[in-house]
Amino acid sequence: MESRCPICKAAVRSGRPENPSAPFCSSRCRDVDLGRWLDGAYSIPVHDEIPSEEDIAIASARAADPRRLS
Repeated sequence: MESRCPICKAAVRSGRPENPSAPFCSSRCRDVDLGRWLDGAYSIPVHDEIPSEEDIAIASARAADPRRLS
């Protein structure tokens, strides 16, 4: 099975146990990826918005009557 290393894009031709660094091509790329996680370079975007009272009222009305469209 061939894939690409997510760090350097080199071909990775085997998975575990033949390549203990899989899905990376080497332990160096594996360590680079770990460093990025620890530094916070990878993150999941979050949109924290507090809903207005009107939005809460509309959501409550929809939950009470699922047939209601608006």
